[in-house]
Amino acid sequence: MYKREAIIDIKIFNKVNDYTWRIEPSGKMRVPAVIYADETLIKNMDDKVREQICNVAMLPGIVEAAYAMPDAHWGYGFPIGGVAAFDAEDEGIISAGGVGFDISCGVRCLHTGLTTKDIEPVKKKLVEQLYRDIPSGLGSTGLIHLRRKEMNAMLKGGARWAIEQGFGEETDLERIEEHGCMQGAEPRYVSDHAIKRQQNEMGTLGSGNHYLEVQTVSTLYDEVTAERFGLKQGDVVVSIHCGSRGLGHQIGTEFLIDMAKAASRFGIELPDRELACAPIKSDLGQAYLGAMRAGVNCALANRQIITDLTRDAFAKVIPDADLTLLYDVSHNTCKLEQHEINGESRQLYIHRKGATRAYGPGHADIPAVLSDVGQPVIIGGSMGTSSYILAGTKESEQLAFSSACHGAGRAMSRNQAKKRWHGKELIKQLETEQGILVRSPSMRGVAEEAPGSYKDVTAVVDSADQSGLAKKIVRLTPLVCIKG
Repeated sequence: MYKREAIIDIKIFNKVNDYTWRIEPSGKMRVPAVIYADETLIKNMDDKVREQICNVAMLPGIVEAAYAMPDAHWGYGFPIGGVAAFDAEDEGIISAGGVGFDISCGVRCLHTGLTTKDIEPVKKKLVEQLYRDIPSGLGSTGLIHLRRKEMNAMLKGGARWAIEQGFGEETDLERIEEHGCMQGAEPRYVSDHAIKRQQNEMGTLGSGNHYLEVQTVSTLYDEVTAERFGLKQGDVVVSIHCGSRGLGHQIGTEFLIDMAKAASRFGIELPDRELACAPIKSDLGQAYLGAMRAGVNCALANRQIITDLTRDAFAKVIPDADLTLLYDVSHNTCKLEQHEINGESRQLYIHRKGATRAYGPGHADIPAVLSDVGQPVIIGGSMGTSSYILAGTKESEQLAFSSACHGAGRAMSRNQAKKRWHGKELIKQLETEQGILVRSPSMRGVAEEAPGSYKDVTAVVDSADQSGLAKKIVRLTPLVCIKG
């Protein structure tokens, strides 16, 4: 939930350069706080972002600095757009608030083998077919029902499990973070209530800012890298933005409560109760890690199933379509990664809440075919706005542990958006003025996600590009949107 308060006072920052703003440690801060953004984005940023990122800098075991991405806005505990690394040894902690409620929410981008000219004659038929075949909306359920044993297998296996059940192709796995399966998942730490919330929700988009969009490549910024990503001007792609649905939310809710209660027992002084955390080596820390990894696998399996449903929907309308995976990347995670600190390689738990991993060229975890150009970084817009595909950079390793933004970031609350826009009018406006066809089960949801309720995604992406967090490759313009 986003609620706007006071605007940041830019005078409190040390301006490192036009896109980097730093607050030196003071009080109980253990490390600096750093925000990457241009001056306009900073000046319009809620002061809660500054407060929250400084609070993150007070947590035990934090390494280097607490970072906020250009799309940062007020979140629960950590700001959305927050990045922080914690030592894997000694006093390092793990925070449920540093991952967020929608564990492993992320974006998957698919090639279609089609161009805009192929889509235009069948656009209305395609949007109706996708809307029928992809369940969306609050509490949406699909045709899949999993018993506890099957749920456990899914939580252990992720996208790999989904493919074994017939939802997709083995070749998809190469283009998914963690090769489609997060190791170390422990379904035994996922409550029965969380399991029940998810048993009928696999293969569903959900609500809020989740969507499925058919998009066209409208601008090329780096033709060489775009070609390596398989993208040309006028190409049509599909982006799927969703996460771990009710299961991830329940995991986050339960462990935040447990961590807040246990803080004093661990001798952790919380600057904000919402920053509830536990020592990574504690039983509670390990239990959350196992449950969170299960949540990651749930999201990966969910996007894999939706991919299969999308392929079937396209086949009914355009039999010649060939939907292959460009990349799948999450933006609400905590991952154990190897990073260089002061010339020393160290294992760190990297929290990315509303932030995307952005490994640069040569990294071992990038698909071999993309190793020389860097990891695709997929940045989503909202219905009427552009989305972008960037590439990770070498510099990002030293800037923010190879992290970048994840979207535009909210500029106003959902309640404010509802008062300003009406869903039916917005859908009609997008069609008549921009030719974008939107379908959603909730007119209220459409109003809450109005493009104007978000920051300027182009300014956010330009800040990520100019600061070196990730390199701008292509801009995507929406043609069709299924909105949760």
